[in-house]
Amino acid sequence: MQSLSLKQLADLIGATIHLSGNDTEDTQINSLSTLANAGIGQISFLSNSKYRSDLADTRAQAVILHPDELSNCPCTALVHANPYVGFALIAQALDSTPDAASGIHPSAVIADDVIMGDNVSVGAQAVIETGVVLGDNVQIGAGSFVGKNCRLGSQTKIWANVTLYHNTIMGENCLVQSATVIGSDGFGYANEKGKWIKIPQLGRVVIGDRVEIGASTTIDRGALEDTIIADGVIIDNQIQIAHNVEIGENTAMAACSVIAGSTKVGKNCSVAGLCGFNGHIEICDNSHFTGMSMVTKSVTEPGLYSSGIPAVPNLEWRKNAVQLKKISSIAQRVKVLEKQQTTK
Repeated sequence: MQSLSLKQLADLIGATIHLSGNDTEDTQINSLSTLANAGIGQISFLSNSKYRSDLADTRAQAVILHPDELSNCPCTALVHANPYVGFALIAQALDSTPDAASGIHPSAVIADDVIMGDNVSVGAQAVIETGVVLGDNVQIGAGSFVGKNCRLGSQTKIWANVTLYHNTIMGENCLVQSATVIGSDGFGYANEKGKWIKIPQLGRVVIGDRVEIGASTTIDRGALEDTIIADGVIIDNQIQIAHNVEIGENTAMAACSVIAGSTKVGKNCSVAGLCGFNGHIEICDNSHFTGMSMVTKSVTEPGLYSSGIPAVPNLEWRKNAVQLKKISSIAQRVKVLEKQQTTK
């Protein structure tokens, strides 16, 4: 198990150490845990006031916290202006997640002309087709498929059973979780007298650097131009991104959201779970959407947007639904009354 000293961790995140008890700067930390469950050799953090009550009773070796919380801390503290960022950096340093693959497994099927950088790993039963280029330290998990002419940048990790269709481009330091499909056909069909005629999807999926994509997510290839995911985008599990969508830098999408074809989402946006975006619209930079928002037209002003209706008791919902049906007639009555007032 890897361990780091309190001083090493403080230097890593730029925190100030406030020692307690018998701790020294050389005291070793080997893992992270919650305030309620942490013990000797573990570090925790406080970034949400909801958990302040757990701080007084914590048995953690040390806690990452904001300067305002220092007086309430019963143990060694790593004082940081943003404890959650400090936690994230320490979690990376103590990360015990195994590699997606180690070495080249003898059962992997790799085309003769595949170009591999240094220290590439390919797991059992993975298939890598002709024309593929893999950068240094790329990891391809067991059972994954990398189609013809794909290119993956250095340090990119593909977990087990991921499918990358032909011509998919991924940058450096990307992460793709299991069962995700990138580059599948977009939903393109023409209708002739009730019969659907398939439109071949000839574009690619082009993904930038430092992009992370969750499990069981689907990103469709473009119809003619490319589907584009810019640098620093994070995409959760079970998300559908349709053909020719463009997502700007550092935008985040939570689980089960969907974006229809040819929609452009700007930079630094956030999309909560279960949101739906219409096709052929544009979302400006710094737009943020709460859960279950339905976005049917372009958004041109940055800000926070909502449309989902929170759950209420069924009887209340049924009464509201009845009233909703009357809105049109009520609006007409209001117009008549307003007209009567103006004619007096």
